[in-house]
Amino acid sequence: MRKSKLPNVTDSIFTTMSVLSHEHNALNLSQGFPNFPVDPALKELIIKAIHDDKNQYAPMAGLMSLRAAISNMTRHQHEVFYHPENEICLTAGATQGIFTAIQAVIHSGDEVIVFTPAYDCYVPAIELAGGKVVEISMNLPEFTIDWQEVIDKVTSKTKMIMINSPHNPSGNMLTYEDMIQLEKIVVENDLLLLSDEVYEHISFDGKEHLSAARYEGLRERSFITGSFGKTFHVTGWKMGYCLAPKHLMEEFYKVHQYVVYCVNHPVQDAIANYLSQPKRYTELGSFYQHKRDLFLSLIKDSKFNFKPAHGSYFQLLDYSKITDENDVDFARRLTMEHKIASIPISVFMNGRDPKMLRFCFAKKDEEIIKAAKILNSL
Repeated sequence: MRKSKLPNVTDSIFTTMSVLSHEHNALNLSQGFPNFPVDPALKELIIKAIHDDKNQYAPMAGLMSLRAAISNMTRHQHEVFYHPENEICLTAGATQGIFTAIQAVIHSGDEVIVFTPAYDCYVPAIELAGGKVVEISMNLPEFTIDWQEVIDKVTSKTKMIMINSPHNPSGNMLTYEDMIQLEKIVVENDLLLLSDEVYEHISFDGKEHLSAARYEGLRERSFITGSFGKTFHVTGWKMGYCLAPKHLMEEFYKVHQYVVYCVNHPVQDAIANYLSQPKRYTELGSFYQHKRDLFLSLIKDSKFNFKPAHGSYFQLLDYSKITDENDVDFARRLTMEHKIASIPISVFMNGRDPKMLRFCFAKKDEEIIKAAKILNSL
């Protein structure tokens, strides 16, 4: 048998915990997908698109109507213009956008800086491109970045830095000071940036998501990925997008056309029309803040410690007052014995175990209440 290109890759922790949850009929707060209904207006729009025979191949980069809508959304949110013709591409979810961007610019031996804990698609995509992953652990329990350590890790082989804000799994968000430090490092070392911004519309307590698009030195060197699946509670539609300046998008298109060529036509048509009302994404933060606040208010007297997430729809809970078990074992026991599934985060940190579990609160209120009762009993 030939040598595997990804010898260390097995089933993801998301698959493992979801299967375990199903086997034990547990409340599944592990995998990050909403379990409440999609807006009926969006359902009607996709039905209309199908009935209007929008069922054949879309243009390689995506429908112009949707690219224009994304351009308008980005200008509305960040006061910056991405040209619909050559700086935007629709993708089969943000994961495909991340994979394509990496394959487009990372060559054998190139180093890519990744901050851990990190979403599990980053490292395999870099390795498949022949790149070398340079991991930098975030400072706990705040999940902040030591920018001096980043400076120290940059070498002549460094090609790219990857960031994720709002951050999965911590829910933390990069600050203005963080972005200025990042911009300085990227510009002075002529690096590329891949900014994973799939939770861009989900921020709380008046905090503002600071996109890489807002900073000129970053914008001209960045791929930015977004997700309509996350934004509009339709993760199964696998619809994302990538923004990049023309010279980078040209390279992105070269790979994209041979990975998927184009993505779902009726879904694109439906979302293009749905975006005509900006409140459908601008009000998302308050929608999820209600769920975060409900969850945390219900477990405030439990044995779990926590700092409220700043964004995303995940909340980390520190269980160190409950048990000394490692997080994988505790997550498994919670699922099997207490019927609630979560995600242990040590699997994204080379085994470093901060005694924290990630819970997804993008659930119906009644399920959040049920989850809180279980957690309060521990």
